[in-house]
Amino acid sequence: MNHSNSPTLRIGIIGGGISGVALALDLCRHPQLEVQLFESAPAFGEVGAGVSFGANAVRAIANLGLGEPYRQIADRTPAPWQDVWFEWRRSHDAHYFGASVAPGVGQSSVHRADFLDALASRLPEGIARFNKRAATVEQQAHEARVVFTDGSDYCCDLLIGADGIKSALRGHVLEGLGAPAVAPCFSGTVAYRGLIDSQQLREAYRAKGIDEHLIDVPQMYLGLDGHILTFPVKQGRLINVVAFVTDRSQPHPTWPQDAPWVRDSSQQEMLDAFAGWGDAACILLHCIGTPSCWALHDLPELPGYVHQRVVLIGDAAHATLPHQGAGAGQGLEDACFLARLLGDPQLQPEQLPALLAAYDALRRPRACRVQRTSREVGDLYELRDPQVGADEEALATTLERRFDWLWNHDLEADLALARQRLGWQALSNSH
Repeated sequence: MNHSNSPTLRIGIIGGGISGVALALDLCRHPQLEVQLFESAPAFGEVGAGVSFGANAVRAIANLGLGEPYRQIADRTPAPWQDVWFEWRRSHDAHYFGASVAPGVGQSSVHRADFLDALASRLPEGIARFNKRAATVEQQAHEARVVFTDGSDYCCDLLIGADGIKSALRGHVLEGLGAPAVAPCFSGTVAYRGLIDSQQLREAYRAKGIDEHLIDVPQMYLGLDGHILTFPVKQGRLINVVAFVTDRSQPHPTWPQDAPWVRDSSQQEMLDAFAGWGDAACILLHCIGTPSCWALHDLPELPGYVHQRVVLIGDAAHATLPHQGAGAGQGLEDACFLARLLGDPQLQPEQLPALLAAYDALRRPRACRVQRTSREVGDLYELRDPQVGADEEALATTLERRFDWLWNHDLEADLALARQRLGWQALSNSH
């Protein structure tokens, strides 16, 4: 098709995290699309350490044309354990009672900042604009206009909110749908995080006679109202540790409004939270001198992700607890879905509402299920599942197949359905 005759679609993306940048990268390959990405910070940057991706997310990364840069920086569990997602162990003695296996992928993880750098470095000049924090959005006819806190504005045919759990665009979408505003919810769980030099941990484990296998292969230690996960990052030089503890004394826990969600913690505070845990877990925590403490929030399931020409993706739409390692992956699936359809030369501007309706109908039920099951699996890890409790045999059986539906999802089938709804020919725009 001759793109020079194609009508130009102006697309604005608010938010320069992984989902927003991945989507911008794909869309700006198409000459019929004019793409601008707005980031509130002075430069791209990610908070947090390791982020893991399930098989579904790794496929979405490849589908976005980012498979090679991802492979260059991603970590994989070494052979012969390359298919292990996590091994499951008892908190007080590290006794092994099962594993979850993801054939061909295992525990695929990357340092967040490294991945964002790899994406951002591929963005063509002039696509990203910094120090642009969205303040208000308005729509008229077939146009959306976003006004930034610096007084500047941008008008486009489609505005995509990739601006995270504290999204400035979400309120506009919900108001447009006649739904009440939604605020992030505190889960009652805090997570202590740190990165450990793997050599330091090896020496500490050797001194106590603890199996070094626990360093090389992703582990999850499960205890009552707490769990600790570890996996290697930076090609095994560092071990990413996240230690979760949940206060279940309140049915509806709240986080103080003025308190930061992320703060520096003391090692002692973290050790106190895991008093009575076994050597393998406690030595890990002793190796983290200055942990950070994260208050885990998610969003309630939204009644819709689209209002006219404004659409939400990633955490802005469905921020999720991290217990399935699935939050970033859902944002990448969103990006992949929209990229394939918006970049399709069959798209006519008048089809945009139908395309967005297909996005909402096909992506929202899955993302909501990921939110719901991420909460549930947090209870499962912390021996609070109403059916399974602390029964290790039932835990092992449940966890063995628990994530298959998530990892094996067929995004191509969703895209085929969307194309069908739009009356398009099958795959006209594959990589």
